[in-house]
Amino acid sequence: MRFAVIFLSAFLFSVSGLSQNYYLFIGTYTSGKSEGIYVYKFNSTTGDAQPISVIASTNPSYLAISPNGKYVYAVNENNGPGEVTAYSFDKSSGQLTFLNKQLTGGISPCYISESRNSKWLMVANYSSGNVSALPVNVDGSVGPLAELIQHEGKGTDTSRQEKAHAHSAIFSPDEHYLLCADLGTDKEMIYRFNSNLSKPIILEKDSAVSIQGGSGPRHIVFNSKKPIVYIIEELSGTVDAFHYNNGKLKHFQRISSVPEDFKGDAGSADIHISPNGKFLYATNRGTANNIVVYSIDSTTGKLKVKGFQDVQGKHPRNFIIDPTGHFLLVANRDTDNIVVFKINQQTGLLEDTGKQIQVPNPVCLKLLKE
Repeated sequence: MRFAVIFLSAFLFSVSGLSQNYYLFIGTYTSGKSEGIYVYKFNSTTGDAQPISVIASTNPSYLAISPNGKYVYAVNENNGPGEVTAYSFDKSSGQLTFLNKQLTGGISPCYISESRNSKWLMVANYSSGNVSALPVNVDGSVGPLAELIQHEGKGTDTSRQEKAHAHSAIFSPDEHYLLCADLGTDKEMIYRFNSNLSKPIILEKDSAVSIQGGSGPRHIVFNSKKPIVYIIEELSGTVDAFHYNNGKLKHFQRISSVPEDFKGDAGSADIHISPNGKFLYATNRGTANNIVVYSIDSTTGKLKVKGFQDVQGKHPRNFIIDPTGHFLLVANRDTDNIVVFKINQQTGLLEDTGKQIQVPNPVCLKLLKE
């Protein structure tokens, strides 16, 4: 009997351990030593990572994984005509295989997302200030550009906001809307979305929400517990919080992402919420090179600064929290390292694990359960 209990415990531990393995996809800039997209295995029990494969790609600066895990899509952030590349992914070997490539209709694509029904890819083109809709074929390849939405206007920062700069294209939880942050115009554009149409992005009146001048909205995250949206702003180093209701935003909080005595360039970049919904994190690049940790009030959704964590590198453009909520991985572009932090489940603060992944110019991290 005792042997059976020990055997069962060992078996369950083994199964549990296996279930904690993820594929980690790393998008990079390839102007230096990087070859393209790197694939690692990441263990969310130990925080360990091991290299699996790499595939050549030009500036794959942002990635999207299909809902079924069989395909990976990358923007190719070129100064000339922007492109999207499709890859098939073999879970058994961890290998990516090139499928095809399509033009985005814009310049410097910097963000890509896919609809849950795998029919559409949405791309934000930074330099040209527009948003692309590209269909996905049944074999996972990308079809030609179907729709291009051009943003217009400029902001108060003449050096950075001389024109529109679309920086993200994110679906609402019900996918009835597409939210597109525009750094150049200080606006969050909100479009109705219908995946059954040949041109799925639907323009409506009053579809833009203005952010405080000179803010530079970049990325957003939805609160999974409440109808609330948080927007990280690159230029001002702030986070704005909005109540969300059927494509409408109502502002209720603005909070700094840097320490009170900070005098440098914030360069805020990415924003995510812990799986338990208790904490929000955002990266600051510029001269800050840290992650701010906020607690989220369970009733109001308001943020409160808990602390700041040095990222042990420079230019933390992107980060990710593993689905178990145990680890936060941050990609430091200019120091060629991805740092693995452990998340304190009670305080939300980050603890150094001493573990790092060395990859040239990492700028995007995505996880897929093995």
